[in-house]
Amino acid sequence: MEHSVEKLTGNKVKISFKATAEEFEAAIQKAYLKLRGQINVPGFRKGKAPRKMIENMFGKGVFFEDALEEMFPEAYMKAVEENNLKPVSRPELDVQTMEAGKDLEFSAEVFVMPEVKLGQYKDVEITRSIRKVTDAEIDARLEQERKRVARSVEITDRGLENGDKAELDYSGSVDGVKFDGGTAEHQTLVIGSNTFIPGFEEQMVGMQVGEEKDLNVKFPEEYHAENLKGKDAVFHVKLHAITREELPELDDDFAAEVSDFDTLAEYRKDVEKKLQETADSQADDMAKSALIEKVVANAEIDLPAPMVEDKLNDMMEQMAWRMQQQGFSMEQYMQMLGQTPAQMRDMYRSEAESNVRSELVVDEIIKVENLEAGDEDVDQLLEGYTAAMGQTVDQIKKSFSAEQLDYFKHRALVNKAIDLMWNSAKVTDEEFKPEEEGEKKPAKKSTKKAKTEEAKEEGEAEAKPKTTRKKAEAKEETEGEAKPKTTRKKAAPKAEAAEGEEGEKKTTRRRSTKKADEAEAGAEA
Repeated sequence: MEHSVEKLTGNKVKISFKATAEEFEAAIQKAYLKLRGQINVPGFRKGKAPRKMIENMFGKGVFFEDALEEMFPEAYMKAVEENNLKPVSRPELDVQTMEAGKDLEFSAEVFVMPEVKLGQYKDVEITRSIRKVTDAEIDARLEQERKRVARSVEITDRGLENGDKAELDYSGSVDGVKFDGGTAEHQTLVIGSNTFIPGFEEQMVGMQVGEEKDLNVKFPEEYHAENLKGKDAVFHVKLHAITREELPELDDDFAAEVSDFDTLAEYRKDVEKKLQETADSQADDMAKSALIEKVVANAEIDLPAPMVEDKLNDMMEQMAWRMQQQGFSMEQYMQMLGQTPAQMRDMYRSEAESNVRSELVVDEIIKVENLEAGDEDVDQLLEGYTAAMGQTVDQIKKSFSAEQLDYFKHRALVNKAIDLMWNSAKVTDEEFKPEEEGEKKPAKKSTKKAKTEEAKEEGEAEAKPKTTRKKAEAKEETEGEAKPKTTRKKAAPKAEAAEGEEGEKKTTRRRSTKKADEAEAGAEA
């Protein structure tokens, strides 16, 4: 089968195919042999009806479409390989001529990998904001350690105070009727933490162990449960126990208990060192992100829409998976946000486009610089997974498929490309100024994402006095792959005319062979 390639606007190409009448006839015969067992013809057993008889019943073009689908995959892949095309979308078929005894002419339009014109990616000027760890941060980390090793002391000689941890039962009701999520037993609550609705914890102060009490509260007007917003409620509570954390003294004994150092001064110095290392690493990461943004902005790319849509599909799939891990369906999540699937995709479209641009630019740098990644580079990446997976690098590699290992190999190449840009960059360090944090405003995209998180958190909360929410990310990237599945345009007038008056019969035959069509479609997918 002959073919020719024509470049259309943007990153779209048109591949025109021409099969001789003999090639088309052979494909028709092959389609007949494949499908005849699915066609009922009066007077013949299934699969025994002659082709001529079937064509007389259902029209001369009864096997045309199946013949085309039989020929297309091989012809398409051959054209792609011979012309070194890199499709990023499914081909869209358009038939020009499809008649018995004549040459078959059709075309396929497909988006291909765009050309990336790199701008400056070496010696790029970038600013790194260096932040000096403060004494307050060091003190906060030490306080965290104190709380981690604090011991819980049971209180029996006084009433409940702020800062105490209460073990309690509660049962809430509105107008004398209990509501869902308003009852619990042996729950713990730190008094003064403002975890429960206003007034709840305050009214518990002074209660003795074993005491029961009715608390009169009012749900906030902005409460997440519609049926409880602004409602007066009564919670009957029973206090089972009072405990309080007893923190160790911040001295040499404490340092020896929580670290390998003998004195508090040595331990404090080590804490400062580690905090500074983390701050410096964060400064590097932020500077590298800014560097990549500059390099991507310097490049020219005519981005094909299907690539962005594929990335969006990946992002939506990952989000759905994360929602599932938290007990939600994607439909429930969108209901919480009051958004349609189209609105959800629009929210993340700019992020998907940015991700695709970054990937294309980095891949082009890898190609231009002839970067390579060996087994040692992959092993270095996998080292980070050994502790979490409880396996050695060799064990992890044996459990991975070739596709998974290729993913890590590409990750290693990406890291090398970023290192190449970073090592050549002209980095200017500046002192971090705390007031800048207040001046920085989140991008519009980030604001929207924050709203989605807030809506999801509200959906996780039950209709009970607890008001705190657990936050979770809803984003992760994976790379998609274009498949040669076809999308058919409406057949050209010539092809329709070839069927003539037989078109109505063809429709009947199509219905009778529905299972065969579905089977082929499944195999094609």
